[in-house]
Amino acid sequence: MTAVDPLRRLAPVVRLAPAKLNLTLAVIGRRDDGYHSLHSVFVPLTLVDRLSLAPAAGGQDTLHVSGLDAGPPAENLVFLAIAAARVAVGGWSGGPGPAPALAARLDKRIPVAAGLAGGSSDAAAALDGALEAWGAELDDEARRAVAASLGSDVPFFLVGGPALIEGRGETVTALHGLHGAPGVLLVTPVIGVSTPDVFAAFDAFRQHGDGAVRKSSAHLAEELRKGLTAADLVARAGVLASANDLLPATAHVVPTLVPFKRGLSRLLGRPVGLSGSGPTLWALYPSEDQAADAADVVRAAVRAGDLAAPGASEPFVTATAIVGHLTEEQRS
Repeated sequence: MTAVDPLRRLAPVVRLAPAKLNLTLAVIGRRDDGYHSLHSVFVPLTLVDRLSLAPAAGGQDTLHVSGLDAGPPAENLVFLAIAAARVAVGGWSGGPGPAPALAARLDKRIPVAAGLAGGSSDAAAALDGALEAWGAELDDEARRAVAASLGSDVPFFLVGGPALIEGRGETVTALHGLHGAPGVLLVTPVIGVSTPDVFAAFDAFRQHGDGAVRKSSAHLAEELRKGLTAADLVARAGVLASANDLLPATAHVVPTLVPFKRGLSRLLGRPVGLSGSGPTLWALYPSEDQAADAADVVRAAVRAGDLAAPGASEPFVTATAIVGHLTEEQRS
């Protein structure tokens, strides 16, 4: 580990924390530790939270959140990630005692508890940003271990692009073959969906997922490994929209999502999928501009009463795009 005095920094560390989308989700079975083994293709999106970190004047980490409601600050994964990074770094060479406190500011743009892993992405961004703020380094294995301790989805965000997720989320294989940036329409009804309840419902129905879903997930992973254009991915939307083993369980837990999903598909004339355990619904488009046009159609239909959305208020509707892996030149 190397370190420099973070108090000498003239500007805060800034990280963009992307949302993720499950293009497939196959449940292989329940593990001995109570978690479920998955086979899922994750992709990051251009929809991001913005996190900034700077040395704090006091002796405690602080967090200020703006934008969407992120819940109680004390329970935010940003706090947990900074604390876990501090433990992993150990003694700090910039002075006696642990690495200094950090002041974090989070601009929350990703809906929480939506199947988009915004909290997990924030945690990965906080882990990486804290290390830079302290001038500290952890090797890849140590970073992955800290990320996995924070949550099942967190290791994915260390990859920086589409990936195959296996196990409970700790096994991440980068998939570098996506060419282009397919557009995505996201529609998140304002309803609560408990992921533990969805998995409990899944376990009550069956012990493992549908073989056809597992096959679709494996096929997509192989195509993204070898090379797949944006147009080809959009052409597979019909198969991908049904390649989620949690669909029946989520429908059981939140039955009002079923007619809304059907109505959305009729309105758009496109297949509509579910990200993770929901409640976010998605549709693929050739470009983000086309997804933005579709977002306008959905908002207008909801306000006119032509599309009845569950929940006490209008759904979160936005257009975004899938992000492929950046080259070293793009990263710089």
